[in-house]
This record gives sequence, structure tokens and C-alpha cells, in this order.
Amino acid sequence: MKEVSDLKLDRYFDITSRALEKVKIVSPPSFDVKTIADDFLDMAKRYFEDAHYFRTKGDYVTALAAVSYAHAWLDAGARIGVFDVDHDSELFTVD
Repeated sequence: MKEVSDLKLDRYFDITSRALEKVKIVSPPSFDVKTIADDFLDMAKRYFEDAHYFRTKGDYVTALAAVSYAHAWLDAGARIGVFDVDHDSELFTVD
């Protein structure tokens, strides 16, 4: 699949819309930075592998979604400061 159907797009909009409604800010946050960094990096690597898998299967839409998720995990880690990305605002939303 190389095109995005309305059904596929609606699915992603629905998931994200429901997730945005469900999110609550935790105050005060309690976490171990190393554990968070390891988890974020693991998730990014897994989604990146999934993206390659879907691409080889010809499912370009899901591959794009998976690679976007992979980068989002990296970007989120950089944004909250658990990854040192050397102020690279071309690859990450930092600075």
C-alpha cells in the first residue's frame, strides 16, 4: 500500500485524538532519567525495525507511521533532556 486511505488516516487521527484527551500531567513527576532514556531509545529502535519490516512488505503507509513514531520517541527524549543531541535543531525540536 503506497497511498493513505481515509480509513487509515481516520484511524490515526482517532487514536491520537483519544490519547490527547486521556493525557494528564503528573505532578510532581517521579522518574529515573537512565530508565526513561533506555526505554525511549528501545522504543525508537523497535519502531524503526518495524518500519523496515512494513516497507519490505509493501505497506508504505504503516512504514511511514512506524518511522514517524521512532523519530517521535527520539525527539521526545531530546526535548525532555534525557538524550544529548548537541543542540541539533535540524533533527530534533530542541532549542
